Amino acid sequence: MKLSKQPSFRRILLLRILLISVPILLIGVVVAFRKARTTLLYTAQQNLAESAERKAENIQTAIAALQTSLVTASETSALRNQSPEASAAFLEQLALQIPVDEVCLELRDIQTQALVSGLCDRRPQVSEAIAPSAAAAAQTWPRNRNLLLGNRFYIQSLTVEPSLNNPPAASLRSQLNLIFHTPVYGTDGLLRYTLSAQATLTQLESGSPGSLVGYTAVIDESGTFLAHPVAEQVGKSIDETEDKARFDLLMAEALQGERGTSHLYDFAGDGVQWLAGYDATVITVSSTQDQTWTVLAVTRLDKALHGLADIKRILLVLTSGLLFALLLGMLYLSRDLARPIEQLGNFARHIHEHTATDVPQDFYIRELNQLAEALRRMVGRLEERAQELESAWQEAETANQLKSEFLANTSHELRTPLNAIIGCIRLVKDDCCDDRNEELEFLTRADEAAIHLLKIINDLLDIARIEAGTLSLNLEEIHLNQLLDEVAALQTVGAQQKGLWLTLQEQPPVVVSADRAKLKQVFLNLIYNAIKFTDQGGITISTRAAAAIEATNEATETAIETNGDAPARWAIVSITDTGIGIDPAQQQKLFRPFVMVDGSTTRKFEGTGLGLAISRNLIELMGGTIILSSDGLGHGTTVEVALPLVAQIPQVQPAVHSTING
Repeated sequence: MKLSKQPSFRRILLLRILLISVPILLIGVVVAFRKARTTLLYTAQQNLAESAERKAENIQTAIAALQTSLVTASETSALRNQSPEASAAFLEQLALQIPVDEVCLELRDIQTQALVSGLCDRRPQVSEAIAPSAAAAAQTWPRNRNLLLGNRFYIQSLTVEPSLNNPPAASLRSQLNLIFHTPVYGTDGLLRYTLSAQATLTQLESGSPGSLVGYTAVIDESGTFLAHPVAEQVGKSIDETEDKARFDLLMAEALQGERGTSHLYDFAGDGVQWLAGYDATVITVSSTQDQTWTVLAVTRLDKALHGLADIKRILLVLTSGLLFALLLGMLYLSRDLARPIEQLGNFARHIHEHTATDVPQDFYIRELNQLAEALRRMVGRLEERAQELESAWQEAETANQLKSEFLANTSHELRTPLNAIIGCIRLVKDDCCDDRNEELEFLTRADEAAIHLLKIINDLLDIARIEAGTLSLNLEEIHLNQLLDEVAALQTVGAQQKGLWLTLQEQPPVVVSADRAKLKQVFLNLIYNAIKFTDQGGITISTRAAAAIEATNEATETAIETNGDAPARWAIVSITDTGIGIDPAQQQKLFRPFVMVDGSTTRKFEGTGLGLAISRNLIELMGGTIILSSDGLGHGTTVEVALPLVAQIPQVQPAVHSTING
């Protein structure tokens, strides 16, 4: 057998499994990585939003605490008594008590804005920034204490801080620098001084990897940064950044009281993506004005997702290990699956080459063992079928031979009566007869030959209609004993001519369902055969009722089912002769069309070999069966015909027992 250049089962199995499993594994890894990233990002967003809320609360709390401290200080006698020495000592003590990280205090005259006492002398830029701010604040307060209503504070952001001018390289630190002003009224109730405090508010900040506290950024309503982790950005407007649209959106949401997160792509001017949580806080900056500040908690996105790098490494290691394990497992699996299939394939190839031995078996896989067992059984069945085909071929050869014999016999059987008819008619036609009696004798012989020829033709037509399935029957209820009497009477002459006795034994009156003409034809054929193959002795015909018979065809099975459970369901007619008998090996073949024990043209007994075949088919079409049996050559033959019993008539008078002797 020529093998094409095709890949082996092992290679196909390995490639198919890898092509299916590797993409699924990689897709699973990608999905897991994206899910981990989504989870980490969601956690970072939640934490930064909460951190922004805490920062906003802390800023509001620190401002309120500072305001409370300044209000309390403005009411002390040390400041109201207009004593520079006493006010300086008090400010020293107050600076230590204010709950902020960095603070400097100044007391300025409300009229001249001259410095009365203060602690900001070492920070001249701060002091310079406080002076105009204090003058502006003084314009908002009444000159008489009795007219003071509402908030007495004035807050201004400080965007210039000496300590922030030169920050360390790459350092990030957020500071909210504010200037607070509050009025100080003298003991006479008139406005005398402005108490100013420059305070630096700091928050808990962390930009380390994995930390979700973040840096602090504060934006006022005008979009100006009041605090920013990059000092250079303090005092700048969001309009100067590339993320203006995002800042506008988050500020709008914050002003509406919403808390959330946003991605910023140029927050620190470094081109790195930042993640920002935002919230809003309302600050009273003067007696007539409130401002809403947007507080941000920001951190770099890569640091917020710091754990993602570890997850990525774990997934890479895990994926590599799984791929290696998968490849190793597939190699072993393909080997375990392919080896038995290769063995079975080799066995099948050896079958084709007629060199097969035993079927391989005892595999580790149950299904392959079942396949091997099925293959073994299939090979066994193929061998049986081969033998059956050999037998069928031999039978076909035999049938072909029988066909040739049948054609020869039929031509002989047809030619003999035709010759007799033609010869007798010509003798009469040519006036070769001596008298009228001799003419009648020749015409009688021609008539007998014509009847014999008609019988042969009718047999051929009957077997043709039976095999074509076009033979129709007219079933009716028949008294079987009367029919047998008629048949026996018709066969009396033939028995007498051979010197045989024909005995019709006592018959129980029974009624069967059959086609009268066809059933009569069957019995005439069977009794004729019995007479033909019997030289000495005779033929005995008997009838009995039986409860059961062996079904030999579908019609008989149907008749058995419809007959019910009555004790007697069948009428059986036995025709027994003392003739030559039949070899047991030839008995079943006799019911096949065209088959005869001796089919040669020189045989002793004439016939076409169709009688038994026609008889059996007719009986089976009537729902019965016919069985032939013989103990062998020289022991006679018995033919039994079983028909469905319709009724069994009680005997009123003794049954006829007739014997016809030759």
